[in-house]
Amino acid sequence: MQSPQLVQADTQPTTGAASGAPGSSPEMKGMPLPAPSPKPVRGRLAPGFAARLNLLVDLLLVVASLVGSTLLMGHSLQLGNLDLWLLLGVAGLGWLLVGTALCLYDPRFSDRAPLDDLALVSITVVSITGVLYLERLLIAGGMPVVALSFFPLLLWLSVVGLRQVVFRRLAVREEPLDEALILGVGAMGRLTGEDLLTRGRRRVTGYLAFSNEQTLSAVPGPVLGKVERLEEVLCQVPVDIVYISGNVQKHGQEMQGAIKLCERFGIPFALPAHPFRMDRARPEDSHAVADGYLHFVTHAPAPHQMAIKRLFDIIASAAALLALSPLLVTVALIIKATSRGPIFFKQQRVGLHGKTFNMLKFRSMVVNAEELKAKLEAMNEQTGPVFKIKNDPRITPIGRFIRKYSIDELPQLLNVLRGEMSVVGPRPPLPKEVEKYAAWQRRRLSVRPGLTCIWQVSGRNQISFEEWMYLDMQYIDNWTLLTDLSLILKTVPVVVTGRGAS
Repeated sequence: MQSPQLVQADTQPTTGAASGAPGSSPEMKGMPLPAPSPKPVRGRLAPGFAARLNLLVDLLLVVASLVGSTLLMGHSLQLGNLDLWLLLGVAGLGWLLVGTALCLYDPRFSDRAPLDDLALVSITVVSITGVLYLERLLIAGGMPVVALSFFPLLLWLSVVGLRQVVFRRLAVREEPLDEALILGVGAMGRLTGEDLLTRGRRRVTGYLAFSNEQTLSAVPGPVLGKVERLEEVLCQVPVDIVYISGNVQKHGQEMQGAIKLCERFGIPFALPAHPFRMDRARPEDSHAVADGYLHFVTHAPAPHQMAIKRLFDIIASAAALLALSPLLVTVALIIKATSRGPIFFKQQRVGLHGKTFNMLKFRSMVVNAEELKAKLEAMNEQTGPVFKIKNDPRITPIGRFIRKYSIDELPQLLNVLRGEMSVVGPRPPLPKEVEKYAAWQRRRLSVRPGLTCIWQVSGRNQISFEEWMYLDMQYIDNWTLLTDLSLILKTVPVVVTGRGAS
């Protein structure tokens, strides 16, 4: 298929019968957005399924390769030897850490070139083999608990073979990971949408036409109006990336306005890499413009650090749920025994890029708390769109205790484990709160929400809404793994003392 950038100079406003299609009329401004088109059925697999299954299989292959190498060398496995189980644990954990750091199992890179995959697997195999030799020398005293002679070859062949033959094909059958909004309904916009559908990693949420464009009926997605509605659309529709498929000479001013708006919202956007048509010339670094666009984000990209952050979230949430299970069961029984209603409270919250999810909490209020909220609006002690009362009459006796020490938040470890939240990140807001956000405040939705952030360790309910928002922006703009670690350490004494909670 012809790359989108090759038709950039040929994009012309289109006229004809399509001009009467939805979105071609300026009267649409202010009207409700049309319902998004049905999701295309690419397969029956959930996003990221292939990567998760690939990781599980590879961990089994690590163990199988160690066993196979030992048997091929004529040794017997000593199942009662603790050194054997220690070696297996080191091998599995090492593979998990190195693979995560190299983004080997990141669904966003499932369309990575085969040679790149080969290189990353090779680095991981060599690293783990070195770690196992070191472990055997330092801890096992050089004793042949397992034979490593054939280990790297067996592991490399099996991992590479399954990735190329099985998991790359499975990834193609997954539902798209991201929602894309395309600005421009000319040839450039149409080909961009078709290219995204072919690649299968992003779903086209809709199109916005530039002011001098007429709507093309052939665009593979709903037309939501003109580009002047961009802010309204971004406020109402979850979008992971905006493709600005315009011509600089014809749409330069509108493209600049769209860039500024995306920056304020914290939404990644992409601009055409080539403003001119080229028949033979190709970019020297084809990976940077693989889809014909230059991609931009509003905070420093750190894919490897983000992968390690996600790995920490999985390990920490799973370990915490296991360690705190006696407390969780006790609290659940007390809630059930002392008040009428369910144990858990499900509340719709807004997550990454405006996507909603059900956040879990231990129920700390009476069953009809949401109905009573309207009667208590005048007593709100927080500024901005957030509702907080120090002595909220809706809170149950056990609820007051578990809220003070943040015990009611512990079920959110399940949200972290599922990937809807992180251990550290801005708190997920309510949809009604987000509706009242200024554009710059919506930028806090550009990262995954979390259990704790700067706000939780800076006074919580004792600081204003405006200060809260600025603290979240400070976290987003200056994020590092060390920042997360520091906030986790600061959160512990805040939770233990109940400081700033209500």
